[in-house]
Amino acid sequence: MRHIHLHPLGGAAGDMFVACVLDAFPEHRAAAVEAAASLAHVGCRVMPFEDGTLTGSRFVVEDAPHTHGHGHSHAHWRDIRARLEDSPLAPAVRAHAIGIFAVLAEAEGRVHGVPADAVTFHEVGAADSVADIVATAVVIEAVGPARWSVASLPLGGGTVQTAHGTMPVPAPATALLLEGFAMHDDGIAGERVTPTGAAILRYLQCGAAPARGTLRRSGYGFGTRRLPGISNCLRVLVFEETGANATPGHRELAVISFEVDDQSGEDLATGLDRLRAVPGVHDVLQMAAFGKKGRLATHVQVLAVPDALDAAVAACFRETTTIGLRTHTVEGRALLRRFAAVEIDGQEATVKLVERPGEDGASVVTGKAEADHLRPVASHAARMRLRQEAERLAVSRDRDPGLA
Repeated sequence: MRHIHLHPLGGAAGDMFVACVLDAFPEHRAAAVEAAASLAHVGCRVMPFEDGTLTGSRFVVEDAPHTHGHGHSHAHWRDIRARLEDSPLAPAVRAHAIGIFAVLAEAEGRVHGVPADAVTFHEVGAADSVADIVATAVVIEAVGPARWSVASLPLGGGTVQTAHGTMPVPAPATALLLEGFAMHDDGIAGERVTPTGAAILRYLQCGAAPARGTLRRSGYGFGTRRLPGISNCLRVLVFEETGANATPGHRELAVISFEVDDQSGEDLATGLDRLRAVPGVHDVLQMAAFGKKGRLATHVQVLAVPDALDAAVAACFRETTTIGLRTHTVEGRALLRRFAAVEIDGQEATVKLVERPGEDGASVVTGKAEADHLRPVASHAARMRLRQEAERLAVSRDRDPGLA
């Protein structure tokens, strides 16, 4: 399994992320550029770049339209999401793009005190940011299953001009997204991690695990600023993990558990849905339990990235009535999985393909159609037929990519 480690020498931004990964994986440049240009309606290119010290790549968005004289473009999150949902992007790529924007919308909503659906993106609504996120979604899917990590991030300092006025650095939404990440002050001011860069790191659930394995590739992605005495680049190191560390899906999980017996079922359901949306939370489970005095209670278990434990605990206290909980860390293991898009009778479906160990030591691929893509189909019988045909077709194509 790959371990992809990011080193933010100069900082982290959407264009820097795209540039460094495509510098390491040049075979994916055409797909990323084409998708970004198509969705953002701009010209895009990956160009070689050197700053006199290091060489690498830059991801350049050309002719990005701005609707206001001060260079800001305004777009509602719900409109961007609808645009992505109706796009011709592959379902897995579309899901990554929507996921990154959703992480950002949640943070912006918390900053401004509005629901995520009501968020209006300003700087991030600009065409260049849409291009950065779509290209990011393409490269995440293209490099395949991986464990992502990031070194300590530069804090920056001073202020930045936004559509909401002058803001401290890191900007409020960026600061929320960076909670749990290691940071340092290298004495260089300015915005060193952008909101888009922070959203990508949060979406990828980048841990702080040390790099390990056999180094296979490296890449450097440059930003537009020139920094004093340091290259303004984001470096990526791609490792192939071997031995025991290469176990598919090997990861640490933080587990939070507690009981609730004094919150209405309706409000608890809303709270747990909001808890599931917290960056770094993998899943939230609930089950019936009997508490003290024979009271019927709800047992809640939250699975999260260890680095996001504090944020997840805070969300548990914020969204439920519990006044105490338990935490511990466990070792999790998961099978390798990937996504395939198929079309049955004009209905598009996404199938999750999973590699399972077989009796003879060879892997066996099984498929499971994603329920959300079957939601528009009327009747149980029709959904079951579509599910079975989609899974059969996806598995067959995975075995023989030449099948139509």
